[in-house]
This record gives sequence, C-alpha cells and structure tokens, in this order.
Amino acid sequence: MTADHLPNKLGVHALVWTASWDEDYLNRAFEHSRRIGYELIELPRFDPSMISADKLRKLLDAHDLKCAITMGLAWDADISNPDAEIARRGEEMLDTAVSAARDIDVELLGGILYSALGKYPKAPTREGRQNAVDALRRIADKAQAVEVPMVLEIVNRYETNLLNSTDQGLQFLADIGHDWPKLHLDTYHMNIEECDIGDALRRAGDKLGYFHIGENNRGPLGSGSIDFASAFTALRDIDYKGWITFESFSSEVLDEGLSNDIAIWRNMWTDNVALSDHAYRTMVSHIEASMVRSGQSTP
Repeated sequence: MTADHLPNKLGVHALVWTASWDEDYLNRAFEHSRRIGYELIELPRFDPSMISADKLRKLLDAHDLKCAITMGLAWDADISNPDAEIARRGEEMLDTAVSAARDIDVELLGGILYSALGKYPKAPTREGRQNAVDALRRIADKAQAVEVPMVLEIVNRYETNLLNSTDQGLQFLADIGHDWPKLHLDTYHMNIEECDIGDALRRAGDKLGYFHIGENNRGPLGSGSIDFASAFTALRDIDYKGWITFESFSSEVLDEGLSNDIAIWRNMWTDNVALSDHAYRTMVSHIEASMVRSGQSTP
C-alpha cells in the first residue's frame, strides 16, 4: 500500500525494526516496511564491515525501497573540535560516508554531520565552530560532485552543543555558504528547543531538506504531547514535498551503545509492526488533513 496521492513520501527508521546488520534481520525490516507502505528506510551508522554497499543495494532493490543514511561523528573524530587532528579525522569520517552513500545510491546523507553525538561538557569554541564550517564546505563540494544530497540534523542540547535550533541551523548554512546542504528537522528535538514547531518550520522554508516525525517521549505517535497538526500545516505552508520519516526508539530493539548515547532507558513499545503501521496511517491522515486546510483536494 502506498499513498500515491500525497505530496510527500514516507519513510521509517530502521531502529524501529532492528539494530543488526545481519542480512536476515534487514530482510525482515525491509519486508515489513514495504508491506505497510513505507517507501524509504533510514539506516543509521552504516557499517561496510558488516554488509557491503553492493549487497545492501541489492537488498533494497529486492524490496523496492529507497534509503537514507544518517550518522553522528565520534569524540575522537569531530570536525567541531578545536584540535586540528581530531577535526581532520572527523572530516575523513564524513568523506568516507559520502563515498558509501554514493555507492548505495541513497536519497540523502544526514544526521549530526557537524559534531559528535553526545552531551558536551561546555559550549562550542569559536575555533571549533569554524573548523566545522570549513570542513562541511569541503564535504559539500564532494557530496554535490557525486550527487549525494546532504542534510544537517538539528538536535537537542543533550546530543550536541553546536546546532540546537532552526535559527542556528540557518545561520550555519549561511556561514558554510554552499547551496548543497539543507536542514534536517525533527519534531522530537524541536519540541525541546523551539518555541513553536510550526513557526520554526516556516522559518526553515526551502532550506528544509528532510523531516523526522517522532513523539516527545520517543514512543508511538499520539502517545505524547506534540501538536502534529500544526507541524503538518506548516509543511504545507512552505510547500515541502520531501521525505517524512517516522522515528521511535525503545530498548526493546536498540543496542546498548546507542541506548546510552540517546538515553533510551525503557521499553516505549514492544510490537514494532503495530507501532509502524499506526505511524504510517497517522502520517497519511495528518498530510491529508493539512491538504484540506490549505485548500488542496484529496481523492
């Protein structure tokens, strides 16, 4: 089932299904995703030592799925670090990611491409921020040359110290001075950092390149307090036609490392099939309602 009448295509985060790169686990994740109606699966922290880009591409093609690759940098490979050697290793990590994304033929490469994923002990330095700006300008050149769309995810203060708000992201893009990178916004993070999610989306405008839908508690859509109707109305107001991807985490699926990184300490759900089916139908409903509110027709 696909909602072909919608202006957006819908994706699902792989960690709804599995934290493994085992081929059997991926096959089940891809099969469930496509059966529900999703047309894209987001794969975090692609590891070519676990599965080759060629094999991954064949699996995706077999299930008629597109994919996005997202990631965060490491503490010892962080382009926002004022230490030149640490920043250099971070740029190498990004360069490798662009090559892998090209080989997989992704829809986009995104995530926290500008810093490590985790809570920093202090505010960013001017030198570190400039290192990130300069590195991403060079990486944007490489990504554009191989036609890998690139988006920078704006996340909350506990997962980076550099870009926590839409306005910070817009200024960062302006400082990079390159048309290729866009913003990747996420309702979970926006709920923490923005005064109004809808207003922030309108300020992002045509700089929005990817959008995550997730509850404030990381659980099933509708189980928290986020005003999704307002968010989807804003997406229509800015004529956003890009991917919208559902993201939800539970210790039922996550590996210990990522659970620690993003503080997932409890099971927010156990039935990921029901969770993902409900999320798909909820997103379709919100998109259709936003089209009606904006005067667009739906079948």
